[in-house]
Order: sequence, then C-alpha cells, then structure tokens
Amino acid sequence: MSLWSHVEQAPPDPILGVGVAYNNDPVGFITISPNPNDVLKAEKKVNLGIGAYRDDTGKPWVLGCVKHAEQKILKDTEDGKLNKEYLPVQGLQAFLDVTSAVILGKDSPLIKEKKVAIVQSLSGTGALRIAAEFLSIYKPGVPVYVSDPTWGNHHQIFKKAGLQTHSYRYLTKDMKLDIDGMLADLKAAPEGSVFIFHTVAHNPTGVDPTPDQWKTIADLCEAKKAIPVFDTAYQGYASGDLDKDAFSVRYFAHERGFELFVTQSYSKNFGLYGERIGALNVVCKDPAVATKVTSQLGLIIRAMVSNPPLHGARIVSTVISDPELYKQWDTELKLMANRIISMRQDLVDALKEVRHHA
Repeated sequence: MSLWSHVEQAPPDPILGVGVAYNNDPVGFITISPNPNDVLKAEKKVNLGIGAYRDDTGKPWVLGCVKHAEQKILKDTEDGKLNKEYLPVQGLQAFLDVTSAVILGKDSPLIKEKKVAIVQSLSGTGALRIAAEFLSIYKPGVPVYVSDPTWGNHHQIFKKAGLQTHSYRYLTKDMKLDIDGMLADLKAAPEGSVFIFHTVAHNPTGVDPTPDQWKTIADLCEAKKAIPVFDTAYQGYASGDLDKDAFSVRYFAHERGFELFVTQSYSKNFGLYGERIGALNVVCKDPAVATKVTSQLGLIIRAMVSNPPLHGARIVSTVISDPELYKQWDTELKLMANRIISMRQDLVDALKEVRHHA
C-alpha cells in the first residue's frame, strides 16, 4: 500500500479546467450537465473559461510591443549585454523602477518619497500570496473580507496563509452594486480587518463602484481602521485608460493617505499570461518602514520561490522604459479594451434579439 493511499483526487480547477476540456474537445460538443451523455452539439465551440484575449480568428495575440521588446532583449543578449543569471530576491531592478508608476502614477509623491515597498511577483496571484503571508506574520489572526462573489482563488490564497476569510455582499439581484449591503457588512467587521477590493473590472461581475462610492467606502475603511488590499488584474484592460482604471488605488493612497497593499498583474494588459509577471506594492507612511517591509517581503519570497523569473520582467521594463514602445503598448491596450467592450455589447444585443423572438 502506498504511503499516500489516503490522498483524495482533487477536483479540476473550475476555471482552468474549462480550458483543458475545450482543448480536449475535437468535435465541438459543449457539456451542459454533470452527465457526460448530456451534451449540446454546437457548430463552433467557444471557450468561456479563463479570460484570455483572442483575436478575430479566435487565436491568442502577442502584442507588437512585446515582440519588439523581445527582439531588443535578444539582440542585447547576443551582444553580451544581458545574461540569464539569477535575479535578486526582490526582482529585476529595471522592472521595480517602473512598475509602481503604472498603478500609482508617474508623478506619485509616494514613489518619489520612497514610501512604497515593491517586490516582483508571480503575477497577481503571487503578489496576493506574498501579501497574505506578510499579513499572517505581522497581523496574525486578522480577518479577511472578500466580496461575494469574487475571483475563485481569493479565499484559497488567504486560507493557505492561515487566515480566515469572510464575505461581504456585493451584487443585487438585478446585477447592480449592492453598496448598502457592502457597507453594512464591512461596518460589522472587526476593527483593523483586511478588506480585499478589486481595483477595477470586478471579477466575475464587471460591476465597479463609482468614484463617489469609492469615497464612501474609503470613509468606512478609515472609520474601521481597515487594511485595504487592492487586487489589480485588469488595469488598462477595462477601459483602455491606465489612469482611469487606477482611480480607486490612487484615491485611497494619495488623497486619503491609507497604508495599503496593491497587486499588479501584467497577464491581461500585456498579454503575458504564461510569463507570470506582476508586483506587490505596499504603501507605507514612512520611507524607513518601507525599507524594512521590503526586506521582510524578500524573506517571504526567498522561502517560497527563492527568486522571481527574469524574462517577463525584462519585457515589461523594456516596454515601459522606451517611449515609442510605451506608446505602442498604450495603442494596443486601447484596441483590446475597445474590442472587448464592443463584443460584449454585441452579445447583449444578440441575447435581447433572441429573447424578443422567443
């Protein structure tokens, strides 16, 4: 008998599992029931799983700015200017020098005053996991409040760090923000709790607070002495405007003076899904504290993954640091966002038409 005979088979990931099923389905059948014999035959199969961008032919799209950056990286490597050595624990310095400005703004006084602890992460998921581990060490037992519904991984990430998660109301039956329910649940949370917010393009609802509602939420957070954690998966990808999509974070950090955590993922807005490139920013009130926080985040990373991967960080830092490539990225980002917005509207219109004739 195996030492691990008692280990149970884990269920497939509800999001990633859809992609596996899609790829393994050569005939275009979509299962609509737990019964494998209960299928709906379709002329074309559609992957409704993980939110990865596809072009008009249904194929993944590598951004032009990414291709140009990789060409530059390859040339510099062939010329002996770059190598494949280990990165420092905190990440690629060229990446760390530019990533916070994307979310906090290029003129952020917090960055200029060195009040932001920054580390590279394995995309947004890795950033959340680092934040969860830090919270479990320095705020042991702190309750974590997550919207209902939310991204399927949120609860698991914080529970793996030994923290208890709770839900706050978020959506009404008519698919609008339940601001009253949200505020009531957060108000009932213990003082000093961790509140997880989606920076923009709430997953899975797509329903975001308005700027005025964010201000009301900030009032409550201040009254509750809460620790905000902003999860940023879709900056620029939501509206096509990097600055507009960062409103909530910049308001809390700059105008309200919160010490907060903000994750960054470059999976969606750079199309770098497989490179696993992101960052964790911890906004502090004092630069000396930010330095200490950075050092402790480094210890957490060292024990988790030793140090982060190199290639994705080079791509992002190359594009952001080059004015022409940055301009190209901005253009391509708007193209993706506008196409998604247009396709969603077309879907809504088509569903209304079907309903009208039903």
